[in-house]
Amino acid sequence: MNDYLMIGEVLKPQGLKGECKIKPCAADLSLFETWDTLYLLRKGEVFPLPFRLSRIHEGFVYAFLGACRSPQDVERYRGEKLYVDRAHAAPLQEGEHYIADLVGCTAVDGQGRSLGILKEVLQNGPVDTWVFSAVPGCRAFMAPALLRVFPEVDLDERIIRVDASALEEVAVFED
Repeated sequence: MNDYLMIGEVLKPQGLKGECKIKPCAADLSLFETWDTLYLLRKGEVFPLPFRLSRIHEGFVYAFLGACRSPQDVERYRGEKLYVDRAHAAPLQEGEHYIADLVGCTAVDGQGRSLGILKEVLQNGPVDTWVFSAVPGCRAFMAPALLRVFPEVDLDERIIRVDASALEEVAVFED
C-alpha cells in the first residue's frame, strides 16, 4: 500500500503574496484545516512541504506552500500533486477504501476470470466511476462504483469481485 495519499493538485497562483489555488480530491475538505505539512513525490522521492491554509471557498482550497511569497514562487508548483501521509489521512468507515489502494486491483467475475485492471477512479458526481484497462480476452470498460456491481473488494488479494450481470447493465465497454 502507498504511504502517501494524493489530496489535491496545485492549479495556479492566487493574488500577489504567494497564495495558491488547489483543486482538492480529499473527501473531507475540513481536513485541510488540520494539516501543516503536505508532501510532493518526485522521481520516487518524498519532499515535505510546509502548508498553511488560507480558506476553503466554492470547493477549492487556497493556501500557502513552503516559502512561497510571490506568484512566481507558486508557479514552480503549478500542476504538482499534493499528498498527505497515511497517518494524517481521513479515517475510513466500514466498506470504504482509499483510491490509492484500489488502483491496480484486478476485477474478477464469479468464475475467477480476470475482467480488467482498475486504472483510474473518476469523481465527477454522486457516485465514483471506476475505469478498467483491458486484459487479454476482455475489453476496457468503465462502470459506476455500485455495491451491486462490485460486491466485494479484497485489498489483501488485490481483487475486486464483480457481479457480471449487473456489470452488463451499467458498464460502458470500449469498442
